[in-house]
Amino acid sequence: MKEVTRTINIARTAEEVFEFTTNPANTPKWIAFIAEEQTNLWPPKVGTIYRNHSGNGPWSEYEVTSYSKNQEFTLSRKNSSLRVTYIIKPIGDNMTELEYHERVDEGELEGQFTQGTLEKLKRVMESGN
Repeated sequence: MKEVTRTINIARTAEEVFEFTTNPANTPKWIAFIAEEQTNLWPPKVGTIYRNHSGNGPWSEYEVTSYSKNQEFTLSRKNSSLRVTYIIKPIGDNMTELEYHERVDEGELEGQFTQGTLEKLKRVMESGN
């Protein structure tokens, strides 16, 4: 098993962070290697499928395998042991800690988020773009 955890504080409410990170229209705004993302259900829940691609490559599919509104959600990649979990914790009136966990049970983590990816999320959310 390989895993990585990254954490960042964002000057927004937990509800705002949760809504922004689960909305597929926002994903290309903060994840550089994703050109488009779609879901089959909105709002998401356990069983929702997220599909994304880099623009030139094939689509990747992830299923929501855990979901607790404004607190956490896990996406599990189809045909892979890769799971990513977002844990959202309010730490003040307008401050939220986001923990990002990426885990694979077999093989190596590929293309994992860097701290820079989370820094971009923070910049985008705090600037209101």
